Amino acid sequence: MIDKVKTRFAPSPTGDLHIGGIRTALFAWLFAKRHQGEFMLRIEDTDRRRTTDAATNVILEGMAWLGLDHARDVVYQSRRTAIYETTIQRLLDEGQAYHCYCSKEELEAMRADAVSKGEKPRYNGKCRDGVQPPQLPPLDDASSVAHATREFLDVPEDQPKSVVRFKNPPDGEVVIDDLIQGRVVIDNRELDDLIIARSDDSPTYNLTVVADDADMGITHVIRGDDHLNNTPRQVNIFKALGLTPPKYAHVPLILGPDGGKLSKRQGAASVLEYKNQGFLPEALLNYLVRLGWSHGDQEIFTLDEMIELFDIERVNKSAAALNPEKLAWLNQHYLRESAPEKIAGLLEAKLKELGVDVVGPPGLVELAKVQKERVKTIREMAEQSRLFYINFAAFDEAAAKKHLRPVVLEAMQHVKESLSRLEKWEKPAIHDVINSSAEKHAMKFGKIAQPLRVAVTGNTVSPSIDITLQLLGRDKVLSRLALALEYIGRRLSAV
Repeated sequence: MIDKVKTRFAPSPTGDLHIGGIRTALFAWLFAKRHQGEFMLRIEDTDRRRTTDAATNVILEGMAWLGLDHARDVVYQSRRTAIYETTIQRLLDEGQAYHCYCSKEELEAMRADAVSKGEKPRYNGKCRDGVQPPQLPPLDDASSVAHATREFLDVPEDQPKSVVRFKNPPDGEVVIDDLIQGRVVIDNRELDDLIIARSDDSPTYNLTVVADDADMGITHVIRGDDHLNNTPRQVNIFKALGLTPPKYAHVPLILGPDGGKLSKRQGAASVLEYKNQGFLPEALLNYLVRLGWSHGDQEIFTLDEMIELFDIERVNKSAAALNPEKLAWLNQHYLRESAPEKIAGLLEAKLKELGVDVVGPPGLVELAKVQKERVKTIREMAEQSRLFYINFAAFDEAAAKKHLRPVVLEAMQHVKESLSRLEKWEKPAIHDVINSSAEKHAMKFGKIAQPLRVAVTGNTVSPSIDITLQLLGRDKVLSRLALALEYIGRRLSAV
C-alpha cells in the first residue's frame, strides 16, 4: 500500500529541454497533484563532459515559466556521489556485483563471437565468478613496470584496471505492469551484466537512477518510452537491494506533423523558444495535456481541471503528432481570455526586445485590449504594435503606390482638417469624421479608410481605422497625415 504518491522529473542538462520532456514533466506533475502527492525535480548531471550550466538554467527557467512547481529543493546527482558509492559497495559486499578486468579487445571479441553464433552481442560473464586482477612481476624501474604491465595484460598502457558489473539474474523473467504500455515481460537471459561503475569509479545511469529513486521514495516513474529498455535492468537492481521497484508509466514520444522524427524546426527546440515566440504557458500546458490524452471531446482545460481529470492510464500507447496550428489556436483563445493588464506586461517586454521605445500614446493596457483579439502570439502582437510607437520617415513603397494617390487628396485633406477640430478624441467621433468625408467626396468608407491606414501606419495592416487613430493619438495622426499629404502632392506634381 502506497502511503503517499511521489513522482519526479529527471532531465539531463546536456542539451535543450524540448516539448517532449515538458509533456513528460507535466504528466508526472499532474499525477502527483491529483493524488495529493509530491512532484520532485532531479537534475541528472553526472556526465560532467556534456553537462552545461546553460542547459541547467533552461530546465529551471522553463519549469518556473510553466508553473510546474516541485516539492523540496532541486536534487543534483553531481552532489550525491556518496550515495552511489555506498550502493555500489553494498552490491559488491552482498555478491550482487563484481569487478570486471576485461580489456576492450576482449569485449569486442566476445561480441563478435556472439554475433557469429546468431546471438545478441553481449558480455559473456568472464569475470562474474570472482576473477582476480592479474599479479604483475616485481620490477624496480618504473618504465619497466609500465612495459611489463602492458605485455602481461596485453592491453594499452592507459587501460583502466576494472569496472564494476551488476550480476543480472541468469534466469527467470522481469514483469513490468506498465500503466500505459500494459504488461511487459523480459527474459533475464536477454540481459547481460551491465556496468554500474566505470573504470574511473563514476557510477552509470542505471545505478544512479535506482539509488536516487529509492532514496527519494519515488513511487511512480513517468518517463519517455525510450527508457523502457532500461526498466528491466533497474527493476533487477531494486530487487537485488531488497527494495520494491516503483510503478512505471512510459509515455510515447512525440512525432513531427509529418509523422516522422520531431525536428527542432517543428518543435523540438528549447521550451523557452515557445516563450520567446510569445506563447502563453497555460496554452502550452493545455496543448500538451491533450497530446496523447483526452477527456471526451473537451479541448480547453484549466489547470484545476487538468489536475482533477488527468488519468495516466488513459494516455495512448501510440505516439502523437505535433500540430502547430492547434497550439496557435489554443494560444489565441488564452490571449483573448486573459486580462489586458497581464497581456500589457508581456507586450511591453516583447516590444523592448524588438528595440521599441514604449512611450505612449497609446497606453499598453488600452492597446492590449484591442490587439489580443487579433493575433495568435505575443510576438505577433508586438510586431503589429510597433507602428504605434515608432516614427517612420517613409511609407511601404507598394502600399503607398497603391493607396496614396492623387484621387484621395481632397478627402484626406478634409479628414485631417476635421480631425484637428475634434473636441473629444474618441472612436465614435473619429468614425463620424471619416464617414462624413467619404460621403462628401462620394466615396465608400473603405476607399478612404485604407489610404488613411497607410498614411498613419506606413502599411496596410492595423486594427479598424477608427480605433487605430484613437490609439495613435491626435498629435501622431495629424503629423503622419501631413507627411502623407506631402507624398500625394509630390505625386500630383509629377503627373
